[in-house]
Amino acid sequence: MKDVHKSSTTDEAGLLYDPGVREAMSAFALGGNTLALEAAAAIRSAAQAVDRLRGHGAGGRGLSTGALDVLARLSSGPETGLSIGELARAAGVSSRNVTGLVDTLARDQLAERVQDQHDRRSVRARITPAGREWLASFREPTQRAMTALFRGFSPEELAQYRHLCLRLAENQRQLERHLPQETP
Repeated sequence: MKDVHKSSTTDEAGLLYDPGVREAMSAFALGGNTLALEAAAAIRSAAQAVDRLRGHGAGGRGLSTGALDVLARLSSGPETGLSIGELARAAGVSSRNVTGLVDTLARDQLAERVQDQHDRRSVRARITPAGREWLASFREPTQRAMTALFRGFSPEELAQYRHLCLRLAENQRQLERHLPQETP
């Protein structure tokens, strides 16, 4: 499906769409209406574009986008750090995944594990001074890249795009409550 996103054209309303995606999704569409499936594919394509750009900047600096997300969350977290569970819930990923990302950050001395002051059995992760320096050096190129990526979007369009994406995420969370839970 990755190769389907090659070129866009405009529909009768002057809105962009991808003919390859439309054709591919027609096999799955009920009643021939591909709009929701095309929208999902466009969101995935846009998310991949943002991740590729972020990854390009972070990758040259030795961090995956997941590790970068954890580091950013730690930078705005409390001085006592955040638990693995808190980081996992905030990022919407498993604790196991976050543990691996914290391991990577700790290995690179960008984060450290510290004992929870209120529960000696728990460990928290917090950003180190080197981690803060890393983020500071990453900030300016990231801002330039995001400005270029969202070139031509008005503040109102960006706010609407953010709103629509968060509505989708909320719908997914609502649906997930009704789905069978996976067993390990």
